[in-house]
Amino acid sequence: MALIVQKYGGTSVGTIERIKAVADRIIASREKGNQLVVVLSAMSGETNRLIGLASEITDRPSAREMDVLVSTGEQVTIALLSMALMSKGVPAKSYTGTQIKMLTDDAHSKARILDIQCEQMKQDLAEGTVIVVAGFQGVDEKGNITTLGRGGSDTTAVAMAAALKADECQIYTDVDGVYTTDPRVEPKARKLDRITFEEMLEMASLGSKVLQIRSVEFAGKYNVPLRVLSSFEEGEGVGTLITTEDNEMEQAVISGIAFNRDEAQLTISGVPDKPGVASDILGSITEANIEIDMIVQNVGDDGTTDFTFTVHRNDYKAALESLTKTGDVLGARKVYGSDSIVKLSLVGVGMRSHAGIASTMFAALAKEGINILMISTSEIKISVVVDEKYLELGVRTLHSAFGLETDGNLK
Repeated sequence: MALIVQKYGGTSVGTIERIKAVADRIIASREKGNQLVVVLSAMSGETNRLIGLASEITDRPSAREMDVLVSTGEQVTIALLSMALMSKGVPAKSYTGTQIKMLTDDAHSKARILDIQCEQMKQDLAEGTVIVVAGFQGVDEKGNITTLGRGGSDTTAVAMAAALKADECQIYTDVDGVYTTDPRVEPKARKLDRITFEEMLEMASLGSKVLQIRSVEFAGKYNVPLRVLSSFEEGEGVGTLITTEDNEMEQAVISGIAFNRDEAQLTISGVPDKPGVASDILGSITEANIEIDMIVQNVGDDGTTDFTFTVHRNDYKAALESLTKTGDVLGARKVYGSDSIVKLSLVGVGMRSHAGIASTMFAALAKEGINILMISTSEIKISVVVDEKYLELGVRTLHSAFGLETDGNLK
């Protein structure tokens, strides 16, 4: 008997018919002898609807009351699914984050999980009951309802799996697994049977939308095997397993290509090349609560330096305004930028033991006339910034260059 935690997203429970289909899938798994804990999101669009209602009342709603409001979406789906299971003769019990005492800190709308009280759930599971848990929410030490932020249901599911020592955490969504890149950009993208936590974390942070970053971090920290599956695929698909690196298995050099459209680039040129200048430049940006991604510094022969960095595209105007003020103070020669760039990234643990990845990447892009504006590397990742117009060509070029449509990049 295996203990499985299953999570279903908003599109998976978006209608009554889909909720009934989820119930049938749970029953099929239960009939194989599995114990099941099911974590649900709100129906697709429901959270946005609730936020819209709040905006009709006030432009500045209380964070506490917003958590009370948006947490109701999951309460609806867990009750409906429990009813669907019971109507088919399967014992089921729904729990809100407060009822299971998913203890979090008091950071409303972005709370962090501190502890989960599992004794009642373990007793229910021993009695053959299917546990249905509201994702995305918890409770702080004072009894206030909290929420975990967008995508928090994934984190709820992984946390439940870790607390209960589940055999596997299955994330059901509208895709049937993790692909080498977005199939909408490269139709030859291939579904991966397996990927490491480290690779998935990089891909999620670099733009892949399959899993929420915090859930992958949590799974890696507590070694919870994750599997991404489609809730719309008939039967029990294999999806993609996300797990620890297997030293006995030869890894692909490159596992996938991630990309991020939400990038903007800023440059301040001709500032004095002396200690403290970098702090002055970036300090003004961080004081504006703007996160910085890639950084490149070029030192000239005339005692000045050029400093280039990237931020989220939504922060471009604010960052440019702040940087312009800093440039005036430092006597910069010029401050300029662009919000028409994208970031392309190669990800793969196989990079650790293979040379020549960067040169192959750069040569492939150069052959297509794609100019590289910035470069950043880590042990298992190479990222480049290019003009936005080259996004799709760049992805397809790199996908082909590394043989990702087949297993051709295994060495």
